[in-house]
Amino acid sequence: MKTVVAGALGECVHVAGVSRFLQLAELSGWRTIFLGPAVSPERLIQVAKDEKADLVGVSYRLTPENGERLLAEFAEQADELHQKGVRFVFGGTPPVAEKARQLKGFFDGVYDGSEEPEVLMAYLRGGPAALEETKIYPQTLIERIRQKAPFPVLRHHFGLPTIEKTVQGIQKIAEAKALDIISLGIDQDAQENFYRPDRQNPRTTGAGGVPVRSAEDYKALFAASRRGNFPLLRTYSGTDDFIRLAEMYVETINIAWCAIPLFWFNLMDGRGPLTVQESIVEHQKVMRWYGERNIPVELNEPHHWGMRDASDVVFVTSAFLSAWNAKAMGVKDYIAQMMFNSPAALGGNMDLARMVAILELVKPLEDENFRVLRQTRTGLLSYPLEPNAARAHLASSIYLQMTLKPQIIHIVGHTEADHAATSEDVIEAALMAKRAIKNALNDNLDFSEDPSIQNRVKDLIANVQLNLQAIRNLAGKGVEDALTDPAILAKAVELGILDAPQLKNNPFAAGLSRTAILNGASVEVDESGNPVQESKRLADYLER
Repeated sequence: MKTVVAGALGECVHVAGVSRFLQLAELSGWRTIFLGPAVSPERLIQVAKDEKADLVGVSYRLTPENGERLLAEFAEQADELHQKGVRFVFGGTPPVAEKARQLKGFFDGVYDGSEEPEVLMAYLRGGPAALEETKIYPQTLIERIRQKAPFPVLRHHFGLPTIEKTVQGIQKIAEAKALDIISLGIDQDAQENFYRPDRQNPRTTGAGGVPVRSAEDYKALFAASRRGNFPLLRTYSGTDDFIRLAEMYVETINIAWCAIPLFWFNLMDGRGPLTVQESIVEHQKVMRWYGERNIPVELNEPHHWGMRDASDVVFVTSAFLSAWNAKAMGVKDYIAQMMFNSPAALGGNMDLARMVAILELVKPLEDENFRVLRQTRTGLLSYPLEPNAARAHLASSIYLQMTLKPQIIHIVGHTEADHAATSEDVIEAALMAKRAIKNALNDNLDFSEDPSIQNRVKDLIANVQLNLQAIRNLAGKGVEDALTDPAILAKAVELGILDAPQLKNNPFAAGLSRTAILNGASVEVDESGNPVQESKRLADYLER
């Protein structure tokens, strides 16, 4: 284990930055020795010798002129250690940091507080070579997650009505080092009719996102991201011609991961040309295709039920089915997507209970060939219109999400209720998210241990098992696995085992569900508003 010794030099008594640096060092596997405030050059050098330090951290946050003199004297006294290969880093205010940079060749790194934690951790984990931009910012999701831990990687949706404006926006976001992943928001024709120009409607160009119409468009968007912190890119998996799109995404934007639903993006929600059963077949093919190439896969499934006011039980059941299908299709790195605030009126404790239940259900699926990554996000439909209230909602939602220790946070911009996010909006949202994340990591609170949450988790898991059994009971002889069989899954929606109030009068669903928010949870109710037990709701399918 390498050793780092650090303290505030001379008459400087400000040690918060030193303390934080050593915390990051510990997380990166270093043995740390904190000397505290007002450390003389002689003592710092002697302790470094005695402890056989590999790295010495120096801080000074007072007058730049005094710092310049003190640092020059320190560098002269520490030259022997420097010549022996001990590395030195400096941290302080920007004016003092500028003085430290003038000591050419002495400090291995100089930091002024503007750096993201991952920059420091990249240095601590890799040494000087890690300061190269291509090594600070890995170009696969798994490597980026490992490098940033315990901080989650950040993504945000972005796509403006023209290629030119989107290119300019990506450049700004990348240069600001705001995100780790930019999720390209493409318009509906790009999702459904990319390879079918005869079906495209010129009057809807740019509706809902950037109108990409060729591989060259995607290459231009990717080129725009090759600066700043070199963010990864990903986009919708489409609603038709799935494999052709997947091949093009890998070639043009080095897609960070695949995101695809199980039951949606078809005729049931009006976003694609296939029936529910047909789309499940194609979605499973896409999962398998990406799994064979070791590219992570996210099933953005449960929130589609939540946004249609489904019960918490249906929400959690769909999340389990997503993970089950992903594993069955050979996915190795599975991203469990958990959208909070869907429906928007959920209580925070009951919302959290849903997510804890999801994780408890999918964790047993993990093995050496299947890993679950946690991704959280704020509810798409939950933002208030008033800007300051929206900002507060973003921060408080992400703070709660951090209870789950997510590896990925999908930031949903605070402007969502008013307009699609501009690059400036994205950068502002990322800054708010980063502050909420830092506060949560420092506070290290775990709300999930609350008894009311744990009781709700147990109740949800028991009722999910009833839903799964009802689906299994639909299968006749010869069905190897009802939970992955497209015909059985489509039938579960048609019959209402999986249902939501907003599916009323939908030709592909039962649309019989009634739900209400009771005690902060979304539950199935009867015509009088009284809760309906899942055993009663599913009685016809459980008694087989």
